[in-house]
Amino acid sequence: MESLDEVIDAMIADRVIHRHRRIWLILIALVVVAALVILATGGWKEKKGRTVPTLDAPTTVTAGRFEFTFTKAEIVRKPKKEYSEAETTLRVYFDVKNIDSEEQKSESVGNDLLRFVPGGGADLIESNGSTCHGDQTSWKLVYGLPPESCSTKFEVEPDFAADVVEIGVLQEHYEGDYATLGANEDPYWHNEDPAAVVRLKPTVVVDDGKTR
Repeated sequence: MESLDEVIDAMIADRVIHRHRRIWLILIALVVVAALVILATGGWKEKKGRTVPTLDAPTTVTAGRFEFTFTKAEIVRKPKKEYSEAETTLRVYFDVKNIDSEEQKSESVGNDLLRFVPGGGADLIESNGSTCHGDQTSWKLVYGLPPESCSTKFEVEPDFAADVVEIGVLQEHYEGDYATLGANEDPYWHNEDPAAVVRLKPTVVVDDGKTR
């Protein structure tokens, strides 16, 4: 028959075991929760910063065969009307110059060279190219002439709002394809990659259909 001291020792040992078991269960639960949070926010991959400069407007960016000077941005709102829904566009203004010393050809700014960077993991938004001289879209820029004042726009949600917007600028490269693969060896403008990100502080403009 067990003595009173043995019974007390057994009870104490049992409580210690249960206490430690609860602690381990809590620790395991915390580890599982932490793993789920990490996976939900991008997995275990290393977070890497931008490899291109981030510039504040007004600023000039040389990108491939164009030189951009970004000046301002507007969030343009079109109110809802009887036969149309409310619309919002982001319009960015810049001066642009054709600096293509390789081919010296006239060319317009393509819609794939300027991208709106929404952030938060959202997809980049392509522009509509460039609009110069009022409402002239896809305006051809002549090599050697002074910069033209142009703008571009991005389609955004009707309730879009932002204190600062970021525009990604891509640059083309004048180079040939891989000759070892039997491709074209003659250089030409292609292979776009990021050149810079420009930050602008937009103003809000209401477009009521009247001439501004």
